[in-house]
Amino acid sequence: MTTPTPSPEPARDAERTSAERAVLRRALRDTLLLVGGLLVLGVVVGALLSGTAGVWGALIGAALAAFFCATTIWSMMRSVGSSPAAMAGLVMGTWIAKVVVLVVVLAVLRGADFYDRYVLFVVLALGAVGSALLDYRAVKGGRVPYVQP
Repeated sequence: MTTPTPSPEPARDAERTSAERAVLRRALRDTLLLVGGLLVLGVVVGALLSGTAGVWGALIGAALAAFFCATTIWSMMRSVGSSPAAMAGLVMGTWIAKVVVLVVVLAVLRGADFYDRYVLFVVLALGAVGSALLDYRAVKGGRVPYVQP
């Protein structure tokens, strides 16, 4: 009678999950550093261009950029190792929540004049584009096995 040998599949799955989490941690860290830099730069430039209104625009833009970018990465981190359907459900659910938050924030800010809309837009746009590029860099440089020998 032979003793069954344990399958290497759980070890490979654990290695893959660990590698995926490392890529997502790097993307989250880099994104938060980007948003911090945008906050400082946006506040300085906004203050020079529009005074207090520019500062408020930069603060709101950086907060929205941090919320949008970090929640996407967070939802991916929470769903690592789960089924593709569960991952899609969580990512789509957070995307819908982000759209609702954006609509609510824009509705609240619609009539307000204490912030500079252009500074808010530029900081938010740079945060979104920069975060996408950083996510791409993290995935491109990640060592996640996608083929099992």
